Amino acid sequence: MKTHSVNSIRPFSALIDACWREPYSLHRFLKDIIAGITVGIIAIPLAMALAIASGVPPQYGLYTSAIAGIVIALTGGSRYSVSGPTAAFVVILYPVSQQFGLSGLLIATLMSGVFLIMMGLARFGRLIEYIPISVTLGFTSGIGITIATMQVKDFFGLTLNVPERYIDKVVALASAMPTISWADTLIATVTLAVLILWPRLKLPVPGHLPALLAGTAVMVILAHFDHQVATIGSRFSYMMHDGSTGQGIPPILPQFVLPWNLPDAVGKPFNLSWDTVSALMPAAFSMAMLGAIESLLCAVVLDGMTGKKHHSNGELIGQGLGNITAPFFGGITATAAIARSAANVRAGASSPVAAIIHSIMVILALLVLAPGLSYLPLAAMSSLLLLVAWNMSEARKVVDILRRAPKDDIIVMLFCMSLTVLFDMVIAITVGIVLASLLFMRRIARMTRLSEIQPQSDADRLVMRVSGPLFFAAAERIFNQLTLKIEAQKTIILQWDAVPVLDAGGLSAFQRFVELLPQGVMLINCDIQYQPLKTLARGRVKPIPGKLAFCSSIEEALVVSGTVTGESF
Repeated sequence: MKTHSVNSIRPFSALIDACWREPYSLHRFLKDIIAGITVGIIAIPLAMALAIASGVPPQYGLYTSAIAGIVIALTGGSRYSVSGPTAAFVVILYPVSQQFGLSGLLIATLMSGVFLIMMGLARFGRLIEYIPISVTLGFTSGIGITIATMQVKDFFGLTLNVPERYIDKVVALASAMPTISWADTLIATVTLAVLILWPRLKLPVPGHLPALLAGTAVMVILAHFDHQVATIGSRFSYMMHDGSTGQGIPPILPQFVLPWNLPDAVGKPFNLSWDTVSALMPAAFSMAMLGAIESLLCAVVLDGMTGKKHHSNGELIGQGLGNITAPFFGGITATAAIARSAANVRAGASSPVAAIIHSIMVILALLVLAPGLSYLPLAAMSSLLLLVAWNMSEARKVVDILRRAPKDDIIVMLFCMSLTVLFDMVIAITVGIVLASLLFMRRIARMTRLSEIQPQSDADRLVMRVSGPLFFAAAERIFNQLTLKIEAQKTIILQWDAVPVLDAGGLSAFQRFVELLPQGVMLINCDIQYQPLKTLARGRVKPIPGKLAFCSSIEEALVVSGTVTGESF
């Protein structure tokens, strides 16, 4: 069987491996159909809710699941991943849609797809291995907090204009609590209760649909008592190509459209210029980074559930192609959804065909269920997103880290969480990775130690052993400690057998130490490993008669030192 490097670029690898290299039988196809229908039932309300949370009408979430879901399943590198709009993107997409409108959001999505393809071609598929769990958990928890806060308005039916900044948002929500609508609150509470309690019944039907039906039933009962609540149909409208208008979701397939021909945030024609592209660039890069992290995280989780292996670079390219294609059909940013993908595996999926079936289910919902979907109450949708936010926050893991992890990891996680909530996810990830790297280097530097070897040391000779990497964060301290230990000795033997790495900073500190050696003192280095020896050679460090020598072993160094001190062996 032909094997492939983990860093290879393999577009379409999931489909090829699952349906071509392995026999694809009718039995497997039936299992994929069942799994696709199951995930489709979950995806339909989630796609609409996430679109609303991102600041665009609900049908654009359905377009995303339909178009991006199919393209990524066909071209990606993870056979069980199901892609579509996800909660993680809400904190990025909402500000873009408010400032630039749907047109700007679709263009930013298109740009993020280009970034993702570039990452795949550059073989950045192993990216996830270099992001600490404290960083990923910090920003995902922060996103969960932000999404939950955004749902308070619809959950309680509050009347207010929600500010952009988080602190102002919290203050405004607290001030608006006197405007609470008990009808909306009752609907939201019933929906949330069904979502929480449904898994205990252990039925094969996902809880999303029964919960929304329960919330809608409460709305119908309240309507008989003249209690009106906000619904998808009352808040959103659309215009057909013939000029007619309607409420809710248009019952048509996604239409081909050039993103820059759509209106901006104030209804004017979008001005596609270098300035607007430059303004959208940070958001597009954020979408690409988050899409890469979330899709690769999802693939790793699925590998653990199934024992199969994904192709990370192929997955990045597939995600990029999906995000390039979707905007031309009204689709917003998409990535692999961990919850939907896990449900796909549990439902018995065996190939990307299941994800394609899920997208077909979404398309059928657009054509058949659009009028009914318009009656869904927004309070019920907010409950759905509250549960998503809770699952995304991974509160149990956060508590576990707070109780058991080293202080460095706790600091990084709390920093990332706070920065995500108060500022921006990109700032949070950047600061988190830099802070985690610095704390990691400090931890590794503390592992580098200098110890005296007895009984070889005596009045004329000091025998020392260095343990740990001699890099810029540790080397200066080690050689300073060695300098303080020099007294009346004529010879210093330095054993390097436990030094795996010597970098440029360590080399510079070593050369400075040699230059500052007292007159008449000789430094003998022995047992130098390959990498440090190579670094010394590249630095053109050569023996200096009477001052610097190199030996292959500690025994040879002791003989040489005996010659210097006048001892006989």
